[in-house]
Amino acid sequence: MNFKLDEALEILERTPKTLESLLFGLSVGWLHVNEGESTWNASEVVEHLIEAEKEDWLPRVASILVPDEDNHFPPYDRFAHLNKADRSIDAALAEFARLRVESIEKLQALIQDDSDFKRLGIHPEFGEVTLEQLISTWVVHDLTHITQIARVMAKRYQKDVGPWVAYLGVLN
Repeated sequence: MNFKLDEALEILERTPKTLESLLFGLSVGWLHVNEGESTWNASEVVEHLIEAEKEDWLPRVASILVPDEDNHFPPYDRFAHLNKADRSIDAALAEFARLRVESIEKLQALIQDDSDFKRLGIHPEFGEVTLEQLISTWVVHDLTHITQIARVMAKRYQKDVGPWVAYLGVLN
């Protein structure tokens, strides 16, 4: 296994800055492009990350680590962000950065020692999962959405690149 908390935190800490660097101040054309019906644009992905920061990661960590908590994961609606009012990307990025700092602080406060990573929670679909798997998933979730944003934005110019499409893997 490759999991190490300090390395996981390297990614979790950088995600807000990575997204800010990529998206802050961009025009609506970049922020609202998607891959078609029922797909998300960059703004929606950031809102999803905010919702997950509030309702998914830390509540699930707590269900594993807090002694008086039921170890069944609380429900999480991964599409809840689609029902919220639009706001500027700059405001969304600022909220995500603030929430992520708080999440990392809470995560570090909850973890007592390395044995905690083997503690179990109950996922509604997968059954028993470890804290290590949950935190690893959190990291890969961030990386998945960073990749998704880059792919969606690249596809905006798919027809414009002409024959170079053959060499641009993100478009294929």
